[in-house]
Amino acid sequence: MGRVIRGSRKGKSLIFTAKTRLRKGAVKLRVLDYAERHGYAKGIVKKIMHDPGRGAPLAEVHFRNHYKYKLDKELWVAVEGLYTGQFVYCGAKARLEVGNCMPLGKMPEGTVVSMCEEKASDRGRLARASGCNCMVVGHSDDGRKTRIRLPSGSRKTVPSTCRAVIGIVAGGGRLDKPVLKAGNNHHKYKVKRNCWPRVRGSAMNPVEHPHGGGNHQHVGHPTTMSRDAVPGQKVGLIAARRTGILRGGKKK
Repeated sequence: MGRVIRGSRKGKSLIFTAKTRLRKGAVKLRVLDYAERHGYAKGIVKKIMHDPGRGAPLAEVHFRNHYKYKLDKELWVAVEGLYTGQFVYCGAKARLEVGNCMPLGKMPEGTVVSMCEEKASDRGRLARASGCNCMVVGHSDDGRKTRIRLPSGSRKTVPSTCRAVIGIVAGGGRLDKPVLKAGNNHHKYKVKRNCWPRVRGSAMNPVEHPHGGGNHQHVGHPTTMSRDAVPGQKVGLIAARRTGILRGGKKK
């Protein structure tokens, strides 16, 4: 019997779970209500703060509850240009300004957005990392679907009722600064989860990894692996359609 490999231990062990004690909370848009569907809701940015393990700053936005005497405090990902004390508006009749939240169907083509919903009223799923943004590429003729360009460059069709915040997520250019020393990576991943440093499989012993062992550090067999391989064997390029570097441009 070999040892249980790292990939299998990650599913069960608690030492690989995320460090969440000091995190500020779930980052979501407002719950979609009557005011947003037919008019707008006015909120104020109370503070902009750092969230451990997240590259982008968070904004705490306060809204007056429309049904009870209380405040609704929402956590949004801050966009570039957002400031404390700024009024933000959410709804179908909000204006096209940085920091406002409105349905994609109400935005002209070429609008740069973030915190975009994937399904209507799921409260923001796409383009939430620092420096990310989606762009509204086009609308269908009947106005029910909107095509957006994701941060990866791929395009996606979503319902036009999906909401998004106008602007680019703040904290961009984070990866432009060189890491310089291992200590910087140590502190970066310390607040995220136990995933660094990562030992290569070929640097291990045969008991610890399918790529381990040998008189030189080499794999010794193809690294592609079938989708239905058993746990402990399932490492490398799993169910790869192709391998190697991409050569040439994309064909139009």
